[in-house]
Amino acid sequence: MAERKKATFGGGCFWCLEAAYDALRGVDDVESGYAGGQVEDPSYDEVCTGRTGHAEVVRVTYDPDVISYDDLLEVFFTVHDPTQLNRQGADVGTQYRSAVFFESADEEAAARAMVQRFGDEHVFDAPIVTTFEPLTRFYPAENYHRDYYARNERQPYCQAVISPKMSKLRSRHADKLREAR
Repeated sequence: MAERKKATFGGGCFWCLEAAYDALRGVDDVESGYAGGQVEDPSYDEVCTGRTGHAEVVRVTYDPDVISYDDLLEVFFTVHDPTQLNRQGADVGTQYRSAVFFESADEEAAARAMVQRFGDEHVFDAPIVTTFEPLTRFYPAENYHRDYYARNERQPYCQAVISPKMSKLRSRHADKLREAR
């Protein structure tokens, strides 16, 4: 059995990314949290002000024998809009930035190569503004954020924002999805 790896991404609201990654084969755990800021152990309310420097992120624990880091990157760039600077739809502020928080030079190189490839292939109509930031600390979000979409799928925000992203995930990455639980 391969040693599990972790990858950390910020792409707007962490509830959206959590729902997407949780649906993938080879993903053991997805934890919402905060990274990239200068305040120790920030709260959701503090991060929402945009003054802590943190982004809402997910930390994905995965089996590299089942799903690759490149696969995780492709899903990341599919389920959010990496061309929006410090926002995703109505969620505005640096806490919603598109960011890859890398833990190694290989992860950074893979992310930069994917952005280059997408640019060369004109995948998006605007330039990708995703940042590449070394992961120095990950702070887990409060427990009430865990499995938010699974517990609140009928809530209006989930219906309007997360469900369309899940539909996009199912149509573009059906080969990566786990069996229904």
